[in-house]
Amino acid sequence: MKNIFIINAGQDFNHSGGLFNQTITDTTVKFFEQFEDVEIRVTYVQNGYDEIQEVENYVWADYIIYHTPVWWFQVPFKFKEYIDKVFTAGHQKGIYFSDGRRSANPDLNYGTGGMLQGRKYMVTTSWNAPITAFTLPGEFFMETSVDDGPLFGFHRMNAFVSLEKLESFSFHDVEKNADVTRDMELYTKHLEHVFLKELQESAIGL
Repeated sequence: MKNIFIINAGQDFNHSGGLFNQTITDTTVKFFEQFEDVEIRVTYVQNGYDEIQEVENYVWADYIIYHTPVWWFQVPFKFKEYIDKVFTAGHQKGIYFSDGRRSANPDLNYGTGGMLQGRKYMVTTSWNAPITAFTLPGEFFMETSVDDGPLFGFHRMNAFVSLEKLESFSFHDVEKNADVTRDMELYTKHLEHVFLKELQESAIGL
C-alpha cells in the first residue's frame, strides 16, 4: 500500500478562481485511482484545515504532491500561511526535529534535522509566463529554470524536512493561451513517467 497526499493550493482571489489547479488535482486523483494498492488524501488549502491533521497527513504519506499557482514569483499567500502553520505544528511531531546543528559546532549541518526521511514529493506550478521566458536568451528569467529560480527556496524547504524531490512539472501561458486538454494529456504522461516506475518497484519490494 502506498499513501498519496495531494495539496491543492489553488486560490480564489481577484481574477484567479483556482479552477485550473482544481483540474490538475482531479487529474492527479484520477491517475492514482487506477492502482489498487494506493490510498489518497487531498487537502484544499483555501477550504481550511486542521494543522495537526495536516502534520499527520505528511507523516502518513509516502508521496506528497503539491499543486500551486505562482503569483508574483511566489506561492499564494494562503499556501505560504499553510506551510508556516503546518510545519511549525510539526516541530518535533514528525516533520522536523531541529535545524540539524549542534551547539558544539554550530557552523555545520544546518538543514539536516528533518523527520520525513523515506518520503518523496512532487510539485506542479502554473504560470502566466510562457516557457520561453525561462529558456530563451534575453528573456525575463535569464535562462534560469523554474526549479533553479523561483522554486529554489521551495525545494530547499522540502529538503529541510528530509523530503526527496521527484521531477516537477510546470504549466505555462495558462492565462492567455490555455489549452487544458493538451496540458492534462502532457501532465498525465509526466505522472506515468514519474510514478509508474515508483509504484512498480514498491510493488515488488525493491
